[in-house]
Amino acid sequence: MLKDARQPLRADTFTPADQTGGAADRHGNDDGQPVAGADAGRTFDDAKLAGLRELFLQAEDALDTGDDASYFLLAGRLEEYPLYPYLQYQWLKRNLDHERQVKYFLQQYASSLYAGLLKRKWLIDLAKKQQWRTFLQFYDKADDTRLSCYYHVAQFNTGDQQAALIGAKELWVAGHSQPDACDPLFEQLQTSSLFNADLFWRRFEAALRNNNTRLAHYVSTFMSAEDRDTAGLWLNLHRDPERYLPELFARADTAHAPSMFIHAIGRLAVSDVDRAIDLWDDNKHRFAVSNERSGRLEKRLAMELAFNYDPDAYDRLGRLADADYSSKSWRIRVALYEQNWPRVIDAIEDLGDDGRRQEKWRYWLARAFQETGKPLQADELLSELADERDFYGYLAADSLNRQYQLSDNPVKVTAEDISNIENREEFRVAHEFMVLDRDTAAKLQWWHALRQLNKADIPAAAKLAQQWQWDGIAILTIARAKRWDDIDLRFPLSYADQIQRNAKQQNLNPVILYGMIRRESAFNKDAHSPAGALGLMQIMPRTARRIAGDLSEGWSGKNSLYDPDKNLLYGAYYYQKLLNQFDGQYALALAAYNAGPERVRQWLPAESMPADIWIETIPFRETRDYVTSVLVYAMIYQQRLQSSELTMNDLTGKVQPSRDSELTMNRAEMGLASLVN
Repeated sequence: MLKDARQPLRADTFTPADQTGGAADRHGNDDGQPVAGADAGRTFDDAKLAGLRELFLQAEDALDTGDDASYFLLAGRLEEYPLYPYLQYQWLKRNLDHERQVKYFLQQYASSLYAGLLKRKWLIDLAKKQQWRTFLQFYDKADDTRLSCYYHVAQFNTGDQQAALIGAKELWVAGHSQPDACDPLFEQLQTSSLFNADLFWRRFEAALRNNNTRLAHYVSTFMSAEDRDTAGLWLNLHRDPERYLPELFARADTAHAPSMFIHAIGRLAVSDVDRAIDLWDDNKHRFAVSNERSGRLEKRLAMELAFNYDPDAYDRLGRLADADYSSKSWRIRVALYEQNWPRVIDAIEDLGDDGRRQEKWRYWLARAFQETGKPLQADELLSELADERDFYGYLAADSLNRQYQLSDNPVKVTAEDISNIENREEFRVAHEFMVLDRDTAAKLQWWHALRQLNKADIPAAAKLAQQWQWDGIAILTIARAKRWDDIDLRFPLSYADQIQRNAKQQNLNPVILYGMIRRESAFNKDAHSPAGALGLMQIMPRTARRIAGDLSEGWSGKNSLYDPDKNLLYGAYYYQKLLNQFDGQYALALAAYNAGPERVRQWLPAESMPADIWIETIPFRETRDYVTSVLVYAMIYQQRLQSSELTMNDLTGKVQPSRDSELTMNRAEMGLASLVN
């Protein structure tokens, strides 16, 4: 890199030819195929690699202090180091005005994770400097609203004004606020003939669908006086549909009345589905509602009844003109909740061949046959299911007093296969980040590297992650290849000492904790959910604060939940607390761990109910899947630990009704948005 090692290299002489060792030593392009001339990646002895790491850390320090001269001197000795492109990226993102170097980096390291990151920063910088032609030259359409706005601004400022305004229309009609970068574009749109009443109504409706009444009111300020009056009524219907529906009935022949009626009935259904149905059935003839929109609302109302297990739900679902898998599935669940077994059989038959072949519906058909005096048909179905490694297969095995099946079939890869993956440039980058204890960067790099692999190479990558003791990454990687039968890889025994210790302290079977961790985080101690749950057992900080108080511990802040010891302590304690609250019912406590104990109390039946039925009729699909997954994972881990203490029957005893009649389920209050499938 250095032309003269005695002279510090200045930024203005820091050229692409000086910075790189050539394109031939880079691996993989976007389709996962090697670049012409690429090798398998350089290898170093441990001493040399340790020395390069030290130089890398020194170069980073120089970057952080703004000492470019020292940075260039150090970087010149790191051309062979896997993190050299990352180091260049760090300098370039601070020096985006060096256009020639930026362009060369984007070409030289096009397949790297950092090319995309640098390009986004550079494009934003170009837009701020109004360098529109260069922006257009390098812009690629992406799911990035800010860049999309800049793109259309660039079009407008380089002469393609009509295309820019057409693009502006689609950005403007979003049902949410857009980035500030869109403001200049929207200002141009608002002075054009394209800014019209149709556009206003499109955004107004989109805003109300997002429950963004503030935006909807803002949009109405662009409307004519007559349209503003209509928009005002629509806003009132959104806030209090039953109160304002009589006013709408008086204006049923106006242009937007059908849409307003549909919207109002949908809003009312969330709080009072019976009243919504009455108003819909009595008044739909007044409005010119299309068959498509009418069908969607009919399904929504029928599903709301189903979530309430209303006696009318079964028939209303059966009358849907365009019944789909979701509505047909809920018709089965309504019949199950009523334990009306002839109806269960009829509803399953209505699924069609593909639906009936699913394990869950074969299991419920078998259960229905048992309950209707057809034991031979039931045993035939159960015998087939008992070979499956899933919730319904294990329930079937219990019913027939058979052993649970693991179906262990390890993926077959050689040491050479794994080595070939490990020596690819992009995976060597991930490994270096891991060695430097930069877990987030390492995992981001891993997923970037994995996207460049052929599908046939993914199992070897999963085994490599397992060798690196990245159990969570190994689990998710092998899932990309849809290879489900390597039990050792998919169900690791990580954190064994901590799990055993906390299980003993809380009088829990350790397999339950294993199953929960496997489902919650896949053994990723740094896992975090969009809702804010953290760590191995995905604990919410507010819950952890209460647990700390229960345990007479000082609350150390949410980052303490990334500590496996702390997380397992709190998670095991909390699950045992829920188990006590729900009289030792594993399934109820698991549902409460996922959805909250108050919801589970609302879901308790009016009369005693078999747990398999209760689980199948949980209204939240996420919670339903969570409970079934943890239970089957617990049974898998029991076999891994060579134990036979529990059975699925032990984990799915009878569910008893609530002691408080006021806690009878009122699912309508929960809102349709969360109650799907």
